[in-house]
Order: sequence, then C-alpha cells, then structure tokens
Amino acid sequence: MLEQRLFAYHFLNGAADPVEAALNAYRNEDGGYGHALEPDLRGPVSQPLHTAHALRVLDATGRCGGQRVERVCRYLTSVSTADGALPAIHPSQRGYPAAPFVPVLEDPPSDLLATGPVVGVLHRNEVWHAWLFRATDFCWQAVESLDKSHPYEVEAAVAFLDSAPDRPRAEAAADRLGRLVREQRLAALDPDRLDTYPVAPGYAPGEHHFPHDFARTPRSLARAWFTDEEMARSLDFLAAEQQEDGGWPIRWRRWAPVPALEARPMVTIEALRTLRAHGRFVG
Repeated sequence: MLEQRLFAYHFLNGAADPVEAALNAYRNEDGGYGHALEPDLRGPVSQPLHTAHALRVLDATGRCGGQRVERVCRYLTSVSTADGALPAIHPSQRGYPAAPFVPVLEDPPSDLLATGPVVGVLHRNEVWHAWLFRATDFCWQAVESLDKSHPYEVEAAVAFLDSAPDRPRAEAAADRLGRLVREQRLAALDPDRLDTYPVAPGYAPGEHHFPHDFARTPRSLARAWFTDEEMARSLDFLAAEQQEDGGWPIRWRRWAPVPALEARPMVTIEALRTLRAHGRFVG
C-alpha cells in the first residue's frame, strides 16, 4: 500500500496525505518505525534502517518536520551508540528474522551506512535537534577518514555530504571521495564490460554499482565524479533494466523470496525518480 501511494504521489499527481497515512502503519510508540518497512529486517520492532526509510518517504513528500520528526529524533537518541551515532542494527532485532548479511550484535558499533542518510535528510529539511550535533560530528569524522570503502558506504557518505551545512567542507570531502571511487573502481563505468569491474567483498555476484547509484540527481556532489558520457551510459543501463512486468530488479543478495518481492516496488520507484531527475522520459 505504501509504495502504491508513493507512486501515485510522484507520478500521478497524488496527494501526500495518503502516503503519510500508509507510512503511519509502520510507526511504533517509541517514535521509530518497524514492521519490515525495510524488507530485510522482519518483525515489529523499531530499527534505525526502518526509520531512515521512513524519513526518506517523509522527505520525498514534504512532510519531514514538526512533531512527527521530533518523535523520530527522540527515538534516534534512544538507540544511539556511545558516540552519538546509529548502529546498523539495534540489538532489539534479536529473535526476529533478518538477512544474514546484517548480523545482530549485542553491542553494535556506530555505522556510517545507518547514520549518514539520516543526518543528511534532517539537515536538508533544516531540522534542529540536539541529536544532530554529535551525529553530524561522527559523519564528518567517518567520511573524512575513509581510505578504503565499498559502494553502499560511499552512497551513505554522499547522502550526508549532499545536505551537510558546511558546503565548502562537503565539496572538499566529496572531491576526495570521488577520486577514491575511481581509484578503487567502485563504480562500473562501462556496463558492457562488467566482468572487468570488481564486486565488493560480501556483495552478491554481479552486484555492481553505477554512476547513477552515487549521483541520484544532477545536483548531487557525486555528479562531478563522472563524465557526461559515463553518466549517459549508466542511465541507459538503468533504463534497460526494466523488466517485462514494468518493474526493476533488486541487485543485492537475496536470502528469502518475500523480502525480495517486497523490495521491488521501492527499487522501481527509485529507478523512475532517478531517470526523471536526470531528464530521461518516464511515461
């Protein structure tokens, strides 16, 4: 239901109220979100990854503010690590099914993948909350100290840098990160020669990432990492990935049929939004 409402909002001139109503079904009393909103984590409990997903939806529909976000920030504070950032998985997930590539630890470390996108969304919407101070400091330290990375971590860094308030610092960090991406061949620049690009350890076979995965919009700092030709090839590849049923496939490791099925609508919406943002026709 949520993805249907979100698709209608983005592509059929639908209203934001039905999107938020559908999203509210995933919200818990603690201010976080759960109930498998992020399909790779099952069960009712709130998790940072579910809550990050919810914030992206609120951001996309212009609803990322007010009391709803105040509640979210209180939840984020309650599950943060000792240094004020978010863990990938909070230990409350224990006892519920989860993808094997997201292990549940008793004392999980701070994680840029979980923290960066959340901090970025909140800054983009000019949210003020005490939680943001230390979380922002963590993101700066994590991004500026990266010397070996993998695509999902870089995407989380970009999500932070694209909205970080200190723009000169963000631009400098993005410039360094872009060089790292090219040096370590983290982006597949030629989709016709994927066998020449490495897949990051722990990723699924063929789980390559492309320029459009890093630069979701032309305004992203990551857009400067790629030539116009490289970006065009990437978008051509994305458009060609559309399947016979109209949707896009997931590229990460599948561990059960239901999570893969549930993930496809959001992957499809993101593919369409990326194509449209870069000026490609979306019928």
